[in-house]
Amino acid sequence: MQYCFYYDESEHSRVINLSTVTGETYYDGFLAAIIGWRSDHETAFEQRYHAFEEKYADRKKKGELKSGTIKPKQLVHGFASLNEANVKLLGDFFSIFDENSYIYLFCASKIEYVITQIFKGYRNSVFFDMDAARYSIVKAIVTYRPTEVIESLYKSPAEFVAALMTFLTNRISRNKENRELKAQENTAFEAVLYVLNNVDVPQSLAWDYHLQFVGFGNFLSSKGILDYSVLLDKEGEAGAESKTLIAAKEASLKNCEEADSIDHFGIRMADMLVGIIGKLMKSLYHSLTPTQDSPRIAKTLLSKEWFRLTDGQLQLYKQLFHIVFEINNDWYKVYAGNYSDDLVSFLGLLDFMNHFNSAKDIEQDFDMQPEYCNSCICQRLETHFEQMKNKLPVEPVKDQEKGFFRNRRGAKVYHDVDRQPILELTKGKNAFVVLSVGIAKGGIPLVTVEASPENLCYRLPVQLNEWAMTLVSMANTGEDLFPAEVIFTKAENRIYADII
Repeated sequence: MQYCFYYDESEHSRVINLSTVTGETYYDGFLAAIIGWRSDHETAFEQRYHAFEEKYADRKKKGELKSGTIKPKQLVHGFASLNEANVKLLGDFFSIFDENSYIYLFCASKIEYVITQIFKGYRNSVFFDMDAARYSIVKAIVTYRPTEVIESLYKSPAEFVAALMTFLTNRISRNKENRELKAQENTAFEAVLYVLNNVDVPQSLAWDYHLQFVGFGNFLSSKGILDYSVLLDKEGEAGAESKTLIAAKEASLKNCEEADSIDHFGIRMADMLVGIIGKLMKSLYHSLTPTQDSPRIAKTLLSKEWFRLTDGQLQLYKQLFHIVFEINNDWYKVYAGNYSDDLVSFLGLLDFMNHFNSAKDIEQDFDMQPEYCNSCICQRLETHFEQMKNKLPVEPVKDQEKGFFRNRRGAKVYHDVDRQPILELTKGKNAFVVLSVGIAKGGIPLVTVEASPENLCYRLPVQLNEWAMTLVSMANTGEDLFPAEVIFTKAENRIYADII
């Protein structure tokens, strides 16, 4: 079965430079949305969207109805700021999506991309989590917007390191005003200060267009979608492939083309969805971010205005929750970089609002709703940070109906571990090229070895459980020792393993 997908993006910066980052309208988040459906559902979606556009024909500009019809100031307190007409418009738009829809969302930090380039020579190790360090640096810059640090990004490595170290040192000192609230931040900043020794600023800083398509490729694979087309909103000069299209092809997406949104309703739908989400996330960011000259260290809560909702406004949150969380849900449906606090906060807001049945439920304990919402968002952020510590890849499981799936080395791994063959070892030394080591349910150690015509996965003797657990733990901190040759030695009552 063939599928049709449509791509658009929001809050993009074609070039990342000092004027971009310090501009009044700058927002650190870059968002992309890809929506689609099976080709035999295309006509039904087109008819619904055209009916929606005609209902609001007076909102069109240059013949198109797009997300620009909702202005940022109309979402300053989220959906609570919308007037009745805009509530009706968004409710009608969200209603177009149904269970036949496929929605993929991507969010990245522009500052994270810059920081990743600067620290590209650093790697995770057993002793230090560089992903966490990058996260801490990005979070500090995005949250506090220190002008001297941002400006130094575009001067020299020495100036950047000096400015960043000065800023972090000052923040650590200031955070001591509230040790309980800022203890974790200070620990993270102290770790960053420890590794700020040698950095190289790249010669140019431009947006990397690949990551959103890598995530979408994973989404397609997870859903088992092989026959598809992707239509992107045309950017740049006519007759020339845009950097976005080139990146999509380089990310191994098939049947990708560009087109004018006025000719394709699916691109306009993608624009409307990603534009509304982008504006909502931007308002949420500004509402939750303290000013740099804040007089004291304290929690930053959403104002009560975010929670003065009518039933219609609350229903918008519930509709958007259904679109983002429930319709054709998948691990890769929402894809982001390491620093994705704005996205996680947005998802937390949707989750919080969705549990209310009516606006009256919010009114019952109205004064405490900002605190309750903050707890919901903080819990999601904590979960995200724990997931970020996990360096092991998450891969879609296929062929479940056959009782097994293939791991990333192509070997069969049975869901019932008792069906997994045992690695037969003769007395003395046994040499294998080991591609990976893992742990199955029940703590049973597994090893994937190089073989022909296909690699093979075996159960290891339980005596090697501790050895396997140690290697998995090392891989989970970024120190993966495989592929490597391993000598398994079978003695009288023991089995030993040595990595060569």
